[in-house]
Amino acid sequence: MSDATILVVDDEPKIRDLLKSGLEAEGWRVCVAHDRASLFDVIQHEPVDLVTLDLKLGGEDGLVLARELRRLRNVSILIISGKAEPFERVAGLEAGADDYIVKPFHIREVVLRVQKTLERYRDAVEIPSTVAFDNSIFNRKSNVVRHDDGTEIELTDMELELLELFLRHPGRVLSRDDISNALHGRDWTPMDRSIDVHIARLRRKIKDTGEKPCVIRSVRGVGYVFSGAVAQAEQSS
Repeated sequence: MSDATILVVDDEPKIRDLLKSGLEAEGWRVCVAHDRASLFDVIQHEPVDLVTLDLKLGGEDGLVLARELRRLRNVSILIISGKAEPFERVAGLEAGADDYIVKPFHIREVVLRVQKTLERYRDAVEIPSTVAFDNSIFNRKSNVVRHDDGTEIELTDMELELLELFLRHPGRVLSRDDISNALHGRDWTPMDRSIDVHIARLRRKIKDTGEKPCVIRSVRGVGYVFSGAVAQAEQSS
């Protein structure tokens, strides 16, 4: 996706210049911003595909900015921050970021993470007829989902559609608008809680009995992301 536009947001000129030159060398168009005002000015006027976001922009809270970005436009977000604690990374992902890189960084790592994130947002993944995810297997021909122990999971038609949608977009944050348009052909409205209800039921049904969290993760104020691995499975009936 060499025609993508990337917005670099950082209040340190040296970091902005390093990211801009490194990303432009890969053929991407790069815009820059140094604070909240310039960030949202670019977002309003440029077709941005991905934002690299520093969590500390003067007195601004980067996590708040990430959530505002997600509400305004479901754009890819790659946080690049000097905050290295595990809970900081978790907070960044919960705020809607697709990935998190700790400073100091190597520009090649940033390039590779940007490539992978853009690929996730470019197109839906073609999935095989029998899909393995987490501790379950989904046979799309028979519409049967089973845990690894052979227990069949009873899903409604809507839950099956939701599961397939998530499996086609692993790692991508899907807004409620994305989900509503894919399933119903219309934008989501704030009064409509049906998507959240269906997803809550789906999460309960596919959740493993262990301590591992469900692979369908909430992104506060935005939507959901399927965080598990998706692979071809051996054929099952």
